[in-house]
Amino acid sequence: LVAERTEKLRETNQELQKHKEQLEVLVSERTKELQDSLNELKLAQSRLIESEKMAALGSLVAGVAHEISTPVGIGVTIASHLEGRTGDIRQKYENDSMTAEAFEEFLGTAKESSDMLKLNMDRAAALITSFKQVAVDQSSEERRQFNIKKYIDEILISIRSEYKRSGHGIYVNCPENIKAFSYPGSLAQILTNLLMNSFRHAFPDDTRGEITIDVQVEEGIILLTYRDNGIGIPPENMKKIYEPFFTTNRSGGGSGLGLNIVYNQVTQNLQGHIECRSTPGEGTVFLIDFPQELDSPLGSP
Repeated sequence: LVAERTEKLRETNQELQKHKEQLEVLVSERTKELQDSLNELKLAQSRLIESEKMAALGSLVAGVAHEISTPVGIGVTIASHLEGRTGDIRQKYENDSMTAEAFEEFLGTAKESSDMLKLNMDRAAALITSFKQVAVDQSSEERRQFNIKKYIDEILISIRSEYKRSGHGIYVNCPENIKAFSYPGSLAQILTNLLMNSFRHAFPDDTRGEITIDVQVEEGIILLTYRDNGIGIPPENMKKIYEPFFTTNRSGGGSGLGLNIVYNQVTQNLQGHIECRSTPGEGTVFLIDFPQELDSPLGSP
């Protein structure tokens, strides 16, 4: 009887061991499947974020092209007008019918035209310079020294077409002499996404709003406060705003990646911190701080 029970116990243990091994194999397979799925999701998220960045860059290109078309168009009109007046005065000269009064009038027209032409070409050149720097910075991960105030102004110039018709007021309070050694492309993406988030969500029904960007330095830390006076963020959404793909405007084409990109750029690239405060009906504030001198490049431990 003892031998029989011992044999049954041995067989039971063997069966249990067999089930245990099968369960371990099954758990291992499921774990691998879950890890593969997680890796695929992370890759998809990374690609979507890059796609969002490229879409923002494409919007930047379209906006700057639209802005440049105005001074260039004016320049072409002025040049055509000056060409016509030059032809008139040349014909009078060849016919020996040019008077001193006609020549002085032409000189006045030429001076006025050249001044207007230079003004508009300078404006176009400034737009191209701003766009080139901001676009290069957004598509690269290069640390360099840059003037914060000038760079913010370049960012605003590059996206001016997004807000000029809306009448939104954007005010920058930043000392002229603050410089940083960091990633300007990250700052461009942060401000561009915050601004676009305000344009799309804070001011519905073509409401004209105000946005202020305050910058100061304290003990080697740059403190940037971004504030809009829009409709604010509902309390139930505050904990979700940095989550990838969270958006309240899916039907309007919102991807839900804008503030996620902002969060990652601040905390990872700039090695800083970000805090959001919002009161429904009064507006939203983002408090951002990051080192003025960033010693460690991206990817460093």
